[in-house]
Amino acid sequence: MRRRFIVRGLVQGVTFRVTAADQARRLGITGRIWNRPDGAVECVAEGEGAALERFRRWLHRGPGLAQVERVEAADAPGPARYQDFRVSRGED
Repeated sequence: MRRRFIVRGLVQGVTFRVTAADQARRLGITGRIWNRPDGAVECVAEGEGAALERFRRWLHRGPGLAQVERVEAADAPGPARYQDFRVSRGED
């Protein structure tokens, strides 16, 4: 499965992306995560449904300094593209 997540709140500059990437790797998820110009963090994550659900729940909490207001999630159909999970400058 592939899902796109947009995380809104105080999520830039608080190690959100690095910590999220570590969490994704622990769950066996591949994909990319990046800062958006509007202050949100966006990611595309690929993996098994249960792992993606655990990742979504983690995104709602984030690391200790983050203040997550909401997480938008949507299916992102298409073939698997990623071999790993990395912090990037955008979806590549």
